[in-house]
Amino acid sequence: MGGGATRLYNALAHTLSSSGGSSNRVPLPLTHLDPYQPADTNPDPDFCQEQKGSPSCPLDPAQVLRQCEVALGDEPPRFHRTFIRHSNGNAGAIRVMQWNILAQALGEGLDSFVLCPPEALSWSRRKYLILDEILTYRPHILCLQEVDHYFDTLQPVLARLGYSSRFCPKPWSPCLNVEGNNGPDGCALFFDESHFEFLDCVSLQLSAMMIPTNQVALVMILRCRSTRRCVCVAVTHLKARAGWEWLRSAQGSDLLRQVQNVVQRHSASTSAGSNLHIPLIICGDFNAVPTEEVYCRFVASPLGLDSAYKKLSQDCLTEPQYTTWKIRPTGECCTTLDYIWYSQDTLRVDAVLDLPSEKEIGPNRLPSFSYPSDHLSLVCDFSFKEDG
Repeated sequence: MGGGATRLYNALAHTLSSSGGSSNRVPLPLTHLDPYQPADTNPDPDFCQEQKGSPSCPLDPAQVLRQCEVALGDEPPRFHRTFIRHSNGNAGAIRVMQWNILAQALGEGLDSFVLCPPEALSWSRRKYLILDEILTYRPHILCLQEVDHYFDTLQPVLARLGYSSRFCPKPWSPCLNVEGNNGPDGCALFFDESHFEFLDCVSLQLSAMMIPTNQVALVMILRCRSTRRCVCVAVTHLKARAGWEWLRSAQGSDLLRQVQNVVQRHSASTSAGSNLHIPLIICGDFNAVPTEEVYCRFVASPLGLDSAYKKLSQDCLTEPQYTTWKIRPTGECCTTLDYIWYSQDTLRVDAVLDLPSEKEIGPNRLPSFSYPSDHLSLVCDFSFKEDG
């Protein structure tokens, strides 16, 4: 790992660990994180040194999408997914994408996708597939996990496409154990500046029984430019693997409590009691199936949350069969771990993006030449309810 990435990790690990030891801890403002950008990270030259050599001038989304398509070629084809509509929505529509994009260091080093060709895992190919997926659906809010190419690729490219963003790395990222890594992975939250105004953002190191863990979250309050209504968005990535169900449950409870605290602090700072009714959108890789306790905690939360992707089922009550499908040395894993939670009293689900079929995914499963991650992106269109 380069010197700048090492300094980034050391500084953030110290800052996050030192902020989380008290039961009265205050979430760490993102302004404390941003100065630790790696000194030796340069923007990806494939995207950021075009248009007369300036890495700061705006990019045309259609041009970047064409660039991705040219780089990827015609074969193999990407998934063709369609939106399943539930209502016509209104002028305040919000498109949200939730996606664990697969950290590059983990994909090449630790995750052992036994049937995925090594060439399909190269960053030189995967970066185009990731940007192709994002630009195909053009979300207003983009919630990502396992991001380890934030500073050199995702942030500079998406910034030139009109997105502002924040990044929160894990204190002790497993990426750092992989030779040649690009620094720690973490969660990133992007929003379209033409659609939203930034109001507030905090980073969280999630706790279990008041003990800091290695999992993080970002919580951001945005105001819709067209409707002037606020929304609180959170992104997280909970602890993986069987045997840690109790920890995920505790982390989920901590996240719900902290999200509520952020909204309450924002209300107090603006002297606007109505902000207590700010709609919530909580996205993440929960590493938890729908029968697990953390899922049940979100369903039963007094915050009035529902899972948007239940809208794909005929009765609107059942989660999809899978949001991740992979084959590792331990066997095949086909299950649902990723969710977009929303305030059902104040937000309406207008559409959800369908999921590719088993045939489309193929016998070698994910990732593949067609798709860059072992997790599928979830995309929803929301609108504010008129009486919300």
